[in-house]
Amino acid sequence: MFSSQPTDSVREGIVYRKSQGVYTVQHQGQIVQCAISSKLRKHLIQWGGISQSTNIRREIKEVREIDQVDPVAIGDRVYFIEAPGSSGLIVEVAERRNKLSRLSSGPRPIEQVIVANVDQIIPVFAARNPAPKWALLDRYLAAAESAGIPSVIVITKSDQLRPQDHSLIDVIELYRRIGYRVLLTSTVTGEGLDEFAYVIESSASVMIGKSGVGKSSLLNAVQPGLGLRVNAVSEATGKGKHTTTHLEMFPLDSGGSIVDTPGMREFGLWADPDAGGLAHLFVEMRPSIGACRFGLDCTHDHEPGCAIKQAVEQGDIAEMRYHSYLRLLADDTAE
Repeated sequence: MFSSQPTDSVREGIVYRKSQGVYTVQHQGQIVQCAISSKLRKHLIQWGGISQSTNIRREIKEVREIDQVDPVAIGDRVYFIEAPGSSGLIVEVAERRNKLSRLSSGPRPIEQVIVANVDQIIPVFAARNPAPKWALLDRYLAAAESAGIPSVIVITKSDQLRPQDHSLIDVIELYRRIGYRVLLTSTVTGEGLDEFAYVIESSASVMIGKSGVGKSSLLNAVQPGLGLRVNAVSEATGKGKHTTTHLEMFPLDSGGSIVDTPGMREFGLWADPDAGGLAHLFVEMRPSIGACRFGLDCTHDHEPGCAIKQAVEQGDIAEMRYHSYLRLLADDTAE
């Protein structure tokens, strides 16, 4: 994949939808249904030569199997050749400015790119029904940190909070102290809806969370009918599938766009950082990295003289977040 410029025979567009090998590309306000070139399912190691699609001089040195479920993702800027019947063939994918990925299931590690070229990731959890799983949130946040994409945490169903729900309020304040923006929203009382609408305005966002947390209701509240359209996509995809076959980016009336990922009960990190790299994905651990007795070789698990464990004991790092780190270190599935 590399940046290039379209020619007279090649068009440029953005992938807004994909389903069962068909990619919907928007090009100058028009919709083009595209397939992808078989070459995109190979990783081409190139230098020199001439690209047939862009007339850029390139030469193939080596061909390898790609390590991705799908070489084209929602949000990708692509180059395609027009074909009869308002269809096309995607021949190249432009360089991505970022991507949100997860580890796909299978006998060997394969990357599943969920979405590319977004401005923010919005993990969505319900205050209750279903109860929030903070280990899963930490996994989402770690993936976002690995991709270098900002996160805004949204808690729905705030009207169901009770005065005795001190633990939930404490957790929300914890994430705020760490530096994450957390919105409390309710489609019943209207709490936080204006703030949420402002957050997604004029931005390319991806919402991620389990089924039943109220994402569709939230989207309906800020743009009538949007949640219904998004929910139709989610239902068509089906619950419980590890490899998503149907995703769509929806334009917002206020500008920008939003992608809602079908409910994911599992989320394996694609990146496999060493212990030092994994700790870096937990923002509150960063000041302690390298200060351990064993320096960057410390896994922050069992070693003596660990600065991160000391920070946990002193209350500077929450035990809940530290346990999420250990689970990721052990590569446990967060549900």
